[in-house]
Amino acid sequence: MSMNDIDTRRVQALSAVGFSFERGGAHSSRTIMLDELSSLFEYVNQADARKNDYQRAIVEDNCLAKRSGKTRILTFRHLVDLYGLDSQIVLFRAMRFFWQRDTESRALLALLSAYARDSVLRSASKFIIDTPEGAMITRESLEKIIDDCESGRFSEATLKSTAQNINSSFTKSGHLIGKAKKIRSRAGATAGSVAYALFLGYLCGSRGRELFETEFSKLLDCSFDRMLELTEEASRKGWIVCKRIGTVIEVLFPALITKEELERLHEQN
Repeated sequence: MSMNDIDTRRVQALSAVGFSFERGGAHSSRTIMLDELSSLFEYVNQADARKNDYQRAIVEDNCLAKRSGKTRILTFRHLVDLYGLDSQIVLFRAMRFFWQRDTESRALLALLSAYARDSVLRSASKFIIDTPEGAMITRESLEKIIDDCESGRFSEATLKSTAQNINSSFTKSGHLIGKAKKIRSRAGATAGSVAYALFLGYLCGSRGRELFETEFSKLLDCSFDRMLELTEEASRKGWIVCKRIGTVIEVLFPALITKEELERLHEQN
């Protein structure tokens, strides 16, 4: 099931755990801000930190070394748009759980979280993922994809900067290589990024083998067999629970979501 196909009755439930369905998104003016996020997590190293802790670190302590108060505030707002920055938000808490445990997964974790929260990024992602490895992706072609989703909404300048930001984010995540010319590459999935992608699909209602076929799983550039290997690795590490009997697969996430949160999500869905 695509996030675009989720009916309005479930939007509220998914918004409560961290997904965003707001029109627009941070990529109209920013990338996934991977460097800023990394520095922020080094400065605020408590997994249970709340939004005001992150705000204090960015705005008051200037942990990201921004030049002006206005820039600090804008940086905080963009990071909140992309990630939530609150341990009470299930989606963010799970992302930080894997961030601490699987350092190689961080770029993909950031992309997955931003994808769940930024509709502008989502609008262009399928085009990039469906592009064959080794093919070139031009800024102009990406601009057309974005404009086709909401024709006439963005000015030419905004379309250009948005396409550049999205290309930059997918370069950070390993889906693209190159500077002036972007070439489709293959992202390097890890146990942490696979587990997080499965968790996002689980929150959206997928179960069993369906978890390996969601839009989140497709962002990993990973075959089913390889995903299953990495899922079982994550299970051995105790991050998730994977049970497999023949072709039947069950994946559970007791370390990522409380029983009360899960029951509330099921009730609202």
